[in-house]
Amino acid sequence: MKNSYLRLHFVVFIWGFTAILGDLISLEAIPLVWNRMGIAVAVLFLYVLIKKVNLKISIKNLGLFTLAGMVIAAHWITFFHAIKISNVSVTLACMGSGAFFTSLLEPLFLKKKFVPYELVLGLMVVIGIATIFQVESQYKWGILTALTSAFLSALFSVINGLAVRTNSPTVITTYELLGGWLAIFVFIILNGSFTQEILPTQGNDIYYILVLAIICTVYPFIESVRIMKDLSPFTVVLTINLEPVYGIIMAYFLLGEKEKMTGGFYAGALIILFTVFANAYIKKRGMPFLKHRIVKS
Repeated sequence: MKNSYLRLHFVVFIWGFTAILGDLISLEAIPLVWNRMGIAVAVLFLYVLIKKVNLKISIKNLGLFTLAGMVIAAHWITFFHAIKISNVSVTLACMGSGAFFTSLLEPLFLKKKFVPYELVLGLMVVIGIATIFQVESQYKWGILTALTSAFLSALFSVINGLAVRTNSPTVITTYELLGGWLAIFVFIILNGSFTQEILPTQGNDIYYILVLAIICTVYPFIESVRIMKDLSPFTVVLTINLEPVYGIIMAYFLLGEKEKMTGGFYAGALIILFTVFANAYIKKRGMPFLKHRIVKS
């Protein structure tokens, strides 16, 4: 269990860096995600060929993985769009609300008993988000878009909670990323926007997207699915709340003045961070009055 937590934190650190890349890449959100997923799928298929991984799955699982891929594609699109219309710090802080959404979705999808303390922790995250909204209201559309992205992230994690029960991480990741990439491709075709502008042609865009697709997508994506075998979706999403901490610190030093926020913003971010440690403490120690309610990770 301890090893799973350490691996999860490393994955979250890498995900925190994706926001930095999203700010640096000049492409808009939809072509950015399409390129990211396309390169990631190509790398995965190469890995599958080398390792001779059996990709045979049932029709039911194909549908589940395709749905998950569409959800993660929508999550990434709203995530990067939020960065474009606000900034990295605001977007990452709002992603902490995923814990609240997960506490509501898990009982519906995984037939898990309702856990009151998870909802309390989720509500604390909402308080942190509300604090940020109050002091950074000029970014309201970015905040709302980021909250949408957080909901989609929670939904994806819960769907993956169903998928990991009977399938290998590599197979799941391959079909999910392929499904998401194809969904975006169909949208681009129908929207009439399949032009040269969807390709990375400016400055260092191609290099940034390669890093984003390979280092920040393929590895952490497969690893996060493996981790889901040991930890509950709520624990995973709540730990992902450290993504804002890692990302905000990196943004502060790498992206300059536009990422330096007000004291109220950092107060809200600290509330979100507190919920991460509170969840870890409760699950490790076990509160006597909660023992009969807590579902073991």
